[in-house]
Amino acid sequence: PPASPTTLNLGAICQKGHCRPRYLASFFPRSGASHFRRRGKAINRLESWYSLCCGKPEAQKLCCAQQAWKLALSQFCVEEFSTKTLAYECCEFKGDARWSCFDSELPNPDYSCVQGYTAPAVLSE
Repeated sequence: PPASPTTLNLGAICQKGHCRPRYLASFFPRSGASHFRRRGKAINRLESWYSLCCGKPEAQKLCCAQQAWKLALSQFCVEEFSTKTLAYECCEFKGDARWSCFDSELPNPDYSCVQGYTAPAVLSE
């Protein structure tokens, strides 16, 4: 999962969105990868919302990004619980415990670019 927006990573969230992964439908196998498709959809949704937040006045960007992060992950959990498979482990928690879980052991907490990657256009939400 992506890291929670903070004053330390907000600049990268807003300035480096063009070089972080997006997940088009063609990225996934046709069958057997629904859990990965849900994860990809959540990332795409979040990046879309981040782009909206980054267009706001400076004083509103962080609050907007934090709300976008929580809402995107909340919707991801709703989608996870709507299937007959085991839900992502962080979705089992409630309140602050859920957000702490999602914000732990992150592969890219600084929202750095993927070298040589340019994000494809995806539909905005």
